[in-house]
Amino acid sequence: MNDQRPWAEQIAPAKVNLFLHIVGQRPDGYHEIESLFAFTDFGDRLRARWASHLNLTIDGPFAARLAELTPEGQEHNIVLKAAHRLREAAGQSELGAEITLTKNLPVAAGIGGGSSDAAAALRLLSDIWRLDCPASDLAEIALGLGADVPACLHSRPCLVSGIGERIVPYSGLPHTPCLLVNPGHSVPTPQVFSGFRESRQDFSDPIAPKLGATPRQLLQQTRNDLEPAAKEILPVIADVLQELAGIEGCLLSRMSGSGATCFGLFESVDQAQTASTALARRHPDWWCQAGRLSSS
Repeated sequence: MNDQRPWAEQIAPAKVNLFLHIVGQRPDGYHEIESLFAFTDFGDRLRARWASHLNLTIDGPFAARLAELTPEGQEHNIVLKAAHRLREAAGQSELGAEITLTKNLPVAAGIGGGSSDAAAALRLLSDIWRLDCPASDLAEIALGLGADVPACLHSRPCLVSGIGERIVPYSGLPHTPCLLVNPGHSVPTPQVFSGFRESRQDFSDPIAPKLGATPRQLLQQTRNDLEPAAKEILPVIADVLQELAGIEGCLLSRMSGSGATCFGLFESVDQAQTASTALARRHPDWWCQAGRLSSS
């Protein structure tokens, strides 16, 4: 009878850092950030249904790449980690589920794929297991899985600070047409932060005085502090940004997170889709995906 239970589904949207400032470093080595997170209307897909066991199947265009980066086996996948920690927190270690992760987003790409997958798993499993977890408990589990997971749990525009634990909803962001472009290469996050430190770049000032600005004004006054270090490690990032900036209708081009994915914001979805088609034709090894950023 259990096999007849319906599947539930969640989209794990791509996360885009519209800006990313490094504002300090803690004694334990963690960097403090200030960033505006936005989420796309596309991403990975998770499906799950109740079962007597806990099992994860991974498919999709980036499943093989994910397997390459987790040679220790899929039991270490962050989706299963989220499932284990959720049922431990609920005190119900016997809970099981069949889970399918369709990996549509590039891996280790600066767009929070794994973090968003973990957040979607927490939402999805809380539902099918009928757990009444307070939001604060879910947030604590999420932070234990990774710095970006708490914000991905919301999957709405938000200002993120600290190491990712301080989250404030951000209002006023419209459904903005966007294009994400990844050049087909990963750039290790620790290496990017190391490059940032070695460059002796000054920490950014807090953004609080600028919060009265419109979204467009705020973006014009901000940047991604990790972009110079990432471009030094992987020069093709500069090529992606240059191509995006030269496309008609592109309002802003910037790198997301620690890279290597870059984004362009556009006046219309048609312009973003046209740009995606043109870039994919010129660079068949680049991953290009057009869509929209979700609004507040």
